[in-house]
Amino acid sequence: MTTSRAEAEVRQFVASTPRSKALQDEAAEYLPGGSSRGTAYFAPYPTFVDHAKGHYVYDVDGNSYLDFMINATTHVMGHAHPEIVAALQEQAERGNSFSGPTESQVRLAKNLCERVPSLETVRFTNSGTEGTMMAIRGARAFTGKYKIAKFEGGYHGSHEYVSVSVRPPEDALGPDATTPVPEHPAQPPSVAEDVITMPFNDLEACERIIREHGDELACVIMEAVSSSFGYLAADVDFLRGIREITEELGIVLIFDEVQSFRVSSGGAQEMMGVIPDMTTFGKIIGGGMPVGAWGGRRDIMALFDPTEGPLAHAGTFNANPMTMVAGEVVMDHLTPEVYERMNALGETLRAKLRAVFDELEVPAQVTGVASLFGIHFTEEEIVDYRSTLTGDSDMTKALFTGLLNEGILIQTGGAGALNVLTTDEEVDALVDGVRRVVQRVR
Repeated sequence: MTTSRAEAEVRQFVASTPRSKALQDEAAEYLPGGSSRGTAYFAPYPTFVDHAKGHYVYDVDGNSYLDFMINATTHVMGHAHPEIVAALQEQAERGNSFSGPTESQVRLAKNLCERVPSLETVRFTNSGTEGTMMAIRGARAFTGKYKIAKFEGGYHGSHEYVSVSVRPPEDALGPDATTPVPEHPAQPPSVAEDVITMPFNDLEACERIIREHGDELACVIMEAVSSSFGYLAADVDFLRGIREITEELGIVLIFDEVQSFRVSSGGAQEMMGVIPDMTTFGKIIGGGMPVGAWGGRRDIMALFDPTEGPLAHAGTFNANPMTMVAGEVVMDHLTPEVYERMNALGETLRAKLRAVFDELEVPAQVTGVASLFGIHFTEEEIVDYRSTLTGDSDMTKALFTGLLNEGILIQTGGAGALNVLTTDEEVDALVDGVRRVVQRVR
């Protein structure tokens, strides 16, 4: 890729988004860097959204974008789905939050428990970050142990004990994946002492590490479909092995399904046939409203029972009825038939993207499963975090900006998701857009 080609994509983007540039300059006066959300910012500045409908978002400059980011996989029904809008309007007229529970909370909880193999009971909160934090707290209280294990490159929100080895720079990595690297300056030394890191998809190494620390480990937390690796699905035998070891040693296994829950009616655990002790949720279960949840075995979740459990869990907007009714609409629509069609289109997309890179003789790997996809500009097979570091990051950035100029939105890291409105037409639009951008910037 030549620098001039990449710069040409940026110049075109800047020329078409003057109002977004002005708003970014104004935002920077009142918000650090003009942003309240890391993933909503990209260089040279983000597009400011005016509205969204169906498969498209529209910015303040009047540009439209075929949306495959869909707010980090959240809008599985597309934007402003009329039934979600109607449910929210009706609930808003009745009140948008209360000091007591509502029937909609019971209905959504029942829906999730009936769908997800690991769920016997569940509690709601307002973000996936809170969901993983509370699941870990429950595992610690249940086992009486305090150390946790996570995978190098795994993202589980922004609380302290999962902010370890999430995106460590290459020069900070040890000879294997067992060196914990704190993500932020001045994190407590305990995060490096109490968090064990492991290599993804390497069962032999993981078994050695887990057995070595088994007497101290409260839980292993992981994504069965790793969002940070372009939605790379873990090897099923690897997952089975982790399940067997943790079960043998009495270590709580937590699946973070904040993003992977969209791959089947019961999430990645149903698709892969590996059932954890606890599961965390977010994104699609709230219908586009703020949401998080965690649940699992009844004996573990009983620790949060306010009538007798030792663990308190408060939150002014937990299980608020606006989120609950929006989530109900989504869950009611996501039938096995809908998953089958959407996932088949995902397989078609990944195959067509691979064909484009082969046609253009561009080294690239296409990862993903079901309705999720990721693009990596490297010759190396993607199997874990370290293999993702071999990718051409400049090419990834150029692809993202180039696709914006084509009227297509994906994640800055080259990943994305389909939704129930996606057809072959949208798939082909993305594939053709990728082809044109790569031809320009290669």
